[in-house]
Formats: sequence, C-alpha cells, structure tokens
Amino acid sequence: MADPVRLAVLGSPIAHSRSPQLHLAAYRVLGLEWSYDRVDVDDAGLAGFLAGLGPEWRGLSLTMPLKRRVAELVPDVDEVARRTRQGNTILLEAGAPVRAFNTDVHGIVQAFADAGLAAATRGTVLGGGSTAESAAVALRRLGAEVTVAVRDVAKVLASGTFDDCRVVSLGHEADAVLAESDAVVSTIPPHAEFPVEVPALHPAQTLLDVAYAPWPTPLAGAWHAAGGRVVHGLEMLLHQAVHQVRIFVSGDPSSPLPDEDAVIRAMRAAVE
Repeated sequence: MADPVRLAVLGSPIAHSRSPQLHLAAYRVLGLEWSYDRVDVDDAGLAGFLAGLGPEWRGLSLTMPLKRRVAELVPDVDEVARRTRQGNTILLEAGAPVRAFNTDVHGIVQAFADAGLAAATRGTVLGGGSTAESAAVALRRLGAEVTVAVRDVAKVLASGTFDDCRVVSLGHEADAVLAESDAVVSTIPPHAEFPVEVPALHPAQTLLDVAYAPWPTPLAGAWHAAGGRVVHGLEMLLHQAVHQVRIFVSGDPSSPLPDEDAVIRAMRAAVE
C-alpha cells in the first residue's frame, strides 16, 4: 500500500498558520485522504528539508522567511514568481521540487473582486516587504497606478524593487495618497506602529489588510470608521490557498477544482 500523500506549510515561526485548516477542509470535500502539517523551518534549514523529502510528499506552502529562496532551490518558477522574485508554493514529484509558484497575487486580486472591486485607477501599498511586492503586482492587474508607502524611501529606491511604482514616505505624504486611492493593501504587521492617518473616505475605497490576527487591526478599524470598505486578511489567505490546492491536485493553478464553489465554502467555514 502506498504511503499517504503528505503536504505542509513551512516557515518560522509557524504555529500561528491557518493553512492546515484551509487545506484539510478542501481535501475532505475532494475526498482526498491527504495530510497537511505545519513544520518550523528557517531560511538556513530549507535546502536540507527539501533534500530529505520522500516520495510521499506532493507539495509545500511557504511563508516567511522562506519565500525568497525558491528561485535558488526549485528548477522552474512560474511567471508571477519570477516577476515578484518570490514563491509561496512548491510542487513536488516523488518528493523532488519541480516547480514553484506565487499564488499571493491571485489571492489579493480575488479578495478585492469578492468585495466588489474588479478594477482600480489608483492603488497604494503600505509597507515594502516581500508581501508588498505581490500586492503591487496585484494592484497593477486591477489596472491601477501604484504608489508604495515605506519608512525608508532611499533604501527602497536604491534596491530597485518597486521600479514601476511611485515610492513615498509613510506619514503626511502617504496620507494624501490614501485619500485618492481606490484600492489599498496594507502589509504592515498587526503589532507595528500605526503609521498613517486615514482621511475621510467614500464607501467604495477599499482596504485589504493582509494581517488577520488580531482582528480588526488598528488600520482596519480606522478605515471603517472613516467610511471606507475593509476586506479581511483571511480572504487573501483563502484565495491564495485555493490556487495552492489546484496546484497540488492537478499541477495547474488555472485548472478549477471539482465542485470548486463547495470547496471554497468549506475552506472559508474552517477559518471563520
């Protein structure tokens, strides 16, 4: 009898991850007796972990601080992972990495779409880390001109990371940009200093705060109080995970799952 198929989310720290609830709910609906665990792996340990996998392993989800390593360790990366210089999903065959993907961009785009925002003229990303790069690409997909607001503008400009975006400083400059933004993605950690002052908003101005615990974040609360629309960070997590499940089941993120609507309902219920 073949060993059961194994999957996991890797990162450090990892105990907070909600990915096992999402994935296991999906596999139950799909009738797959697959396991999905949390494994604490830091940047230095990723290569060794991959080298030690057996043939029962089908795929891995990656969170911080591992997303930058995939290009070094996986022989093929998809176009989105190349563009953002990071991946959060590794497809395995017989335990060996064969392709890496970035599903975060899809997660952001779909979270906005479910909230009623399928297109935007002006978008803003708060923060300049790895998730911010995926957020900038996602806002571009919505058609937005993108501004990135960061603490250290000179450092970001020197890095060339957001070379197709306007870069401004968190503070008064960012506050003015927010007033004109249709779509905003905050990648600021939930316990970090609250770096912006939210202006009066109209109801269609939409914030996706990728932080999801504790909820609401200070920014989400202030955005709602100012009259704007708020999207819970779990929506991004949900939709990026749907594409991960597609990859692990069929190898193709564009191939819908059998009865995908039921799968998504079960995944959402698992983390509500």
